[in-house]
Amino acid sequence: MKSQRQAKIMEIISTRNVETQEQLLEALQKEGFRGTQATISRDIKELRIVKELTNLGTYRYTPGTSELDGGFTTKLNTIFRECVVGLDYAQNIIVIRTLPGLASAAGSALDSMNLASVVGTLAGDDTVMVVMRDNNAAAAFCGEIRSLIS
Repeated sequence: MKSQRQAKIMEIISTRNVETQEQLLEALQKEGFRGTQATISRDIKELRIVKELTNLGTYRYTPGTSELDGGFTTKLNTIFRECVVGLDYAQNIIVIRTLPGLASAAGSALDSMNLASVVGTLAGDDTVMVVMRDNNAAAAFCGEIRSLIS
């Protein structure tokens, strides 16, 4: 029930201007979902929903983790911009060089993306090895990472 309710919340905020938790609760109730303001508050936190300023000067709920070009999230973009110092690939294996101590953060960020083209990552202190499904995926992925860090 929780996952259905949260999916409905995402649908509602994507299609309507919802300014308050009360409005969101009313919309959910009209769709046949039961809950309280406390439940809605927890859902908003779990879904990482944020309020954004509209062009009318009001605020509305919106999904907080938006995707960037190339399918990278804001978190991944920030981590890579801050810690990656270089990268290269050979066939389907990518080697990412980071600042000392930050390879595991970069590897973890990649793992959390659940990208179909990434078979897995292995991180040391300042190096992440990424195994891709094929050579073309490795080349494309390197290109996207280079555009993030340049």
